[in-house]
Amino acid sequence: MQILLKGGTLIDPGSGRDEQTDILVRDGRIESLGKGSAASAAQVIELKGKVIAPGFIDMHVHLREPGFEYKETILTGSTAAAAGGFTAVCCMPNTNPPIDDESVIRFIQSRAKVALGGLVDVHPVAAVTMGRKGERIAPLAELAAAGAVAFSDDGDPVHDAEIMRRALEYARMFRKPIIQHAQELSLTKGGAMNEGFTATELGLPGMPPIGEDIMIARDLRIAAFVGGQYHVAHLSTAGAVALVRQAKSNGQNVTCEVTPHHFALTDVAVRTFDTNTKMNPPLRTQEDVEAIKQGLRDGTIDVIATDHAPHSFDEKQVEFQAAPFGIIGLETAIGLTITELVNKNVITLYQMVEKLCVNPRKILNLPAIRIQEGEMANLTIFDPTVSWTVDPSTFKSLSKNTPFGGRRLTGRAIGVINNGQVYWN
Repeated sequence: MQILLKGGTLIDPGSGRDEQTDILVRDGRIESLGKGSAASAAQVIELKGKVIAPGFIDMHVHLREPGFEYKETILTGSTAAAAGGFTAVCCMPNTNPPIDDESVIRFIQSRAKVALGGLVDVHPVAAVTMGRKGERIAPLAELAAAGAVAFSDDGDPVHDAEIMRRALEYARMFRKPIIQHAQELSLTKGGAMNEGFTATELGLPGMPPIGEDIMIARDLRIAAFVGGQYHVAHLSTAGAVALVRQAKSNGQNVTCEVTPHHFALTDVAVRTFDTNTKMNPPLRTQEDVEAIKQGLRDGTIDVIATDHAPHSFDEKQVEFQAAPFGIIGLETAIGLTITELVNKNVITLYQMVEKLCVNPRKILNLPAIRIQEGEMANLTIFDPTVSWTVDPSTFKSLSKNTPFGGRRLTGRAIGVINNGQVYWN
């Protein structure tokens, strides 16, 4: 395999590069880098006006396998990731059985190696507690040794303060973050959307923003007391942004992520009663969206992650309150980020690459991607100017549950290269 990526703009925060260049890839490895790179037998891909970046990683994805293969599989999820411009994903543990045993990690790893020839790296996130029931800590040492990159009971919070304390202490020994689904269940039980004017108007039970804020505030106090690496999943409120910002200013080892739907939509979208606007945490207010954008701008928010949560058509085609939480996001992430953030001068393309590649790898203690001669090519290639209309029927994901169908976006993945494999849209 010889591919000449010609005339693209290389944005690589790892080396500080932001320049037009050529990259020759031979047998999966970068053979030459710089203008004028050439090989007579190479396939030439003209990329003028396009961006070449280190391979994007989505650190919050639900692949559903094992146990819920009718929603998504490791193969279909990996294909959706590649189509969306990701060369790696981190799969969450709310599977059946959950990822609370070494054998489940080995199963996922074996499936990932054969999916698309191992093009997309799949990193398991193991459960904090056995069965994700919040009652006793899972065997974190065994799970870390097997390849877990982090621990989370995502879908449910680690609600017990003592368990959160011990988890932070133990995970610190393995340099693994605890990823918290921040939700005080006593305040959010039975809720279907953000508590506020729109929920009252629609007659739907609400989930107040303080349900998220209180849990984060508690966890930050615990983390300050015992140390450890704490990461807030899918942050959604202005209060949460302020709490993380203050903790960082105090020198705490805390990071956080936000999803595209939480900076692209508000709870006004729920007025359609489209169950694809139902997610947890819920869509919040415009004030929350503006706080999230400021957090992205000033670096308080480290990562953009999708919380890709596939559900079947039948599961979503019910009354709003009865529908499961969650939407898919792998194939719209780049478009939403460029449309809502880059083109509105919230962040630059350079910052976008940091939040979709560099920062998540640092948080997960994964090796940085090196775009240098002799290194294996791990690249995301995207067009930041192409305009396209979201058509869920064309998605590679097994499920189609997105609220963005029919929406016009700017920016889309062209292809990815990783582990000697290539995927072109």
